[in-house]
Amino acid sequence: MDDSDWLTRALATLQRAPVFDGHNDLPWVIRQDPSARGDVFAYDLTRVHERGDTDIPRLREGRVGAQFWSAFQPTSAPNPARTTLELIDTILRMEAAHPDVFHPARSADDFTHAQAAGKIASFIVVEGGVGLENALAPLRIWYAAGARMLIPCHNETLDWVDSATDAPRHNGFSAFGRAIIGECNRLGMIVDGAHLSHDAIRMLLDVSAAPVFLSHSNAFSLCDHPRNAPDDVLKRLKDNGGIVMATFVPGFVSQGLRDWLKRSRDPYGKAPLASDPKAQLKEIETRQGPAPKATLREVADHIVYLVETAGIDHVGVGSDFFGGPQPQGLEHVGRFPHLIAELMQRGFSEADIEKISNGNALRAMRAVETVGEKLRETRKPGVGRIEDYPGA
Repeated sequence: MDDSDWLTRALATLQRAPVFDGHNDLPWVIRQDPSARGDVFAYDLTRVHERGDTDIPRLREGRVGAQFWSAFQPTSAPNPARTTLELIDTILRMEAAHPDVFHPARSADDFTHAQAAGKIASFIVVEGGVGLENALAPLRIWYAAGARMLIPCHNETLDWVDSATDAPRHNGFSAFGRAIIGECNRLGMIVDGAHLSHDAIRMLLDVSAAPVFLSHSNAFSLCDHPRNAPDDVLKRLKDNGGIVMATFVPGFVSQGLRDWLKRSRDPYGKAPLASDPKAQLKEIETRQGPAPKATLREVADHIVYLVETAGIDHVGVGSDFFGGPQPQGLEHVGRFPHLIAELMQRGFSEADIEKISNGNALRAMRAVETVGEKLRETRKPGVGRIEDYPGA
């Protein structure tokens, strides 16, 4: 078969099993857009954003059936508690502005409801526990507002958790950090280890009573960025019941690009925060020459490796579209079918694709919800602030 035949097969499979994408930073893009400044209507998701990567026409083109939208903020942002709520509100306003497109999703079953209505299931993840301001109570407020996943930190180590891209201080999690994991388990809220140090992911796997997600991470053995998961972590997902979702971030995909970027990054591989990531890359290229390009085929290489290491039941896709550079062939959310076609060419069956596309994520999410239901029968809500949890 030629490429068009494989794409036709991929589209037919995704018609039955649309993509559940684990991570997209569109809310932050809307907030930072100079003309919209957080106004969902002014941003206008109904039109194609040629300079961006996510909008309603291309979500439809990409056969996206569910999306975890990220309430992300940089660790250094002022007023982090307020900013988290503002970003959750942005996602709620996206849902309200386009009720014909987005189905507010607060459980795995809502994916089925969304599909029956011909809509995209809209899930909320809080990316960065800095907005907790070292207290447990905000976690429950976020959950009440609709958040169903927590990424404990972003690119910086916090007072209670070690980041993959910063100096460690806690050997993973402090006692308060472990209390955060426990409260997420009780709520039925996913804990996402994508931005954690490798030791913190290992501790998360030790401590969590529920499956864990790595919602936008690749294989460290193929690209040695600290944001990617080492083999021992991937293998433990089988026993934990969790999932790793392959990401498209070029520096996490291509070892050649990773090596090139090391010349402009700190020792931990952290990218400097930029309002225009594409312009930032061009500025670096003026000093270092053209950047190596990550490709769709390399993303597929990661998925193959993840499946070989973690197992076919523990792999998904978490693009991390954020308005910045993307691999060749995966420039926007409309390109998911091309990745699926590449996987089919490599021998993945339709049943395999259905697991990677959404089945594994939904199975793991249901397990998290079940753990929460059981824990709430016997465990009271966690209370207190970080000073109430002294020690290791």
